[in-house]
Amino acid sequence: MDRASFRTQVLTRHLNNHHNPATDLLNPATDLLHPATCLSYTPPELSEPPPDFDTESLRRLLDRDSMEEIDYMFNLMIQSDLFCRRERGGKVFISPDFNESMEQQRDMTMRRIGYLRERGVFDGWLTRKGPDAELSGFTRANSCGVFDHSLGIKLGVHFFLWGGAIQFMGTKRHHDKWLKPTETYEVIGCFALTELGHGSNKYWIGGAANRFAAFMCEDCCEFNEHDKGLATAVRYSLSRRAFSLKPNEPEFLLLDYPSHQRRLLPLIAKTYALSFASEYLKMIYVKRTPQSIKTVHVVSSALKATLTWHSMRTLQECREACGGQGEKNENHVGQLKSEYDVQLTFEGDNNVLMQQVSKALFMEFLAAKKRGKPIKGLGLEHLNKPAPIIPSNLTSSILRTTQFQTDMFCLRVRDLLHRFVTEVSQRQAQGESKEHIFTVTYQITEDLGRAFSDRLVLQTFLDVEATVPTGSLKNVLALIRSMYTTIVMEEDLSFLRYGYLSTDNVAVVRKEVMRLCIEIRPLALPLVSSFGIPDALLGPVGFDWIDANAWSSV
Repeated sequence: MDRASFRTQVLTRHLNNHHNPATDLLNPATDLLHPATCLSYTPPELSEPPPDFDTESLRRLLDRDSMEEIDYMFNLMIQSDLFCRRERGGKVFISPDFNESMEQQRDMTMRRIGYLRERGVFDGWLTRKGPDAELSGFTRANSCGVFDHSLGIKLGVHFFLWGGAIQFMGTKRHHDKWLKPTETYEVIGCFALTELGHGSNKYWIGGAANRFAAFMCEDCCEFNEHDKGLATAVRYSLSRRAFSLKPNEPEFLLLDYPSHQRRLLPLIAKTYALSFASEYLKMIYVKRTPQSIKTVHVVSSALKATLTWHSMRTLQECREACGGQGEKNENHVGQLKSEYDVQLTFEGDNNVLMQQVSKALFMEFLAAKKRGKPIKGLGLEHLNKPAPIIPSNLTSSILRTTQFQTDMFCLRVRDLLHRFVTEVSQRQAQGESKEHIFTVTYQITEDLGRAFSDRLVLQTFLDVEATVPTGSLKNVLALIRSMYTTIVMEEDLSFLRYGYLSTDNVAVVRKEVMRLCIEIRPLALPLVSSFGIPDALLGPVGFDWIDANAWSSV
């Protein structure tokens, strides 16, 4: 048989997904033409080991008291055809139709808002008072943003920018006149910046062009849509097989390859750590006082940069981990990348925000020194204690202790802050202006900002972990925390640049990352399931990707 005919038979059998047993017995060589194991789908729930911890309890740590409201919002969207319900692989999915024209998408966004308004989603958003009311607003906007970034941004501009301006800068007269009509959308708010030549971020108008918002300025409401590109990518890697080590041996699941584990599992750990930190930010925001405003500003600046850098890194890794499937709009990853890229500069350029954080730490340090009193606030109290001593030879057991993790992250902040203060003082002594100094010391200010954020994230993780009783869930959290701290030490060059880790210890850290990947691998499915995102909001490739890519589905 010539090569062209052979390939034709292979493709025919592959597409028809059948074979003739009688013919196969006469010609065993045709066994090569049978559909490969790689072209089969088994739900990971059937093939993965059951978790030994309660996934609902883990999700409760992420969503806290908002869990039921989040589920209510998701169910509202899943039930309506306005959210583009469609079937793929025997399951119902919802996502925006990105093939619509700009005018059609704008119109659909307003129709979805009308649907949510009619069901009371916006009732009390601005007229209810207190922390619980504000948290509820964040939850509703965040849930809508998980479905569609544009919908979340539209609500953000309307309720947080416009509505927030009335709430916090208006008098009773303004409240009586504007708050209720804003809730009911009788009045539609927008945002425009008049000083186009100033600032480090973009200056597009929002909410005025056919009532469509371009961006919002609200640090406390992060739409962590990368939880979706991540849950989808992990589910895909738990059902997609590729290659075997030897002929006639079973092919490996993608997530059983060390390289695939290395690219996805640390992102899960970091997502958990940053989610805990995001919840902390929301809480200090809704409970803010005049005395805590500085802390809210510094923490929001640090976490905004850290969260959005992580979002883009996660989306890129997930896009590549899904191969060509990651490019399809219905699987969300590519579209989320294009929509979320703006986060790196709106609400403030990330590098500039890290400089702001470092300046605030610098001023706090000098103020305490001038008063001759211990430093208090911004999480810098550890500077009042003796500098921690880091073991010269690290081991796996040392890397996993909370004492070492805390000491290392505190030492990094302490050392970088002292270096920054020393350099500024030396340059000032030489007659340089403070403004010029802050400009030329950009590297150390960014390193210090990242160090501050990483230590804060670790502390919020430890605070959450402390609320969990001894048991399997606490063990899982310890594993995730160790992965978070270890991956930060491996990836952030400042640990090597400033000598916090020797080259030998960097090698130990890298080995520990792979060791942690092996331990976290059986937990991959329950960890992403605990994000609490309904199947309908994930990409079809995370489920029966074979049927979803069949001609009948397309």
